[in-house]
Amino acid sequence: MINIGTKIKKVRELRNFTQDYVAEKLEMTQAGYSKIEQGIVDVPYSRLEQIAKVLNIKIEDIISFDEKVLITNQLNNHANITNGYILGDKLVLEYVEKNYLSRIDDLTKQVDFQQKEIERLHIYLKEALSK
Repeated sequence: MINIGTKIKKVRELRNFTQDYVAEKLEMTQAGYSKIEQGIVDVPYSRLEQIAKVLNIKIEDIISFDEKVLITNQLNNHANITNGYILGDKLVLEYVEKNYLSRIDDLTKQVDFQQKEIERLHIYLKEALSK
């Protein structure tokens, strides 16, 4: 079972927030916030409430957060993402969007490379046939 700090970190990453951003909102240093995520310091309930507010999530959802459940439910409930998912539509959709945008970027780069290779081979073929 992962500790609360790791769960906070995973939710923060899904929200695409930096440690600096969250620390600033909590009016603490980044180093101090990092200790929370690393599990070096205990997190009092009052601080957990503040963190949940910054991450726009319920405390219960942080406590019960399970990345494997997130991924499994996202895959199993592709047509109905909210079915059994504890963090809600927005967070799941942001997670899915981030992954799809990354994949689209990778595929775009691959297509660009292949188009350049086709152009190079086309020029090579023209030169070879003209000899």
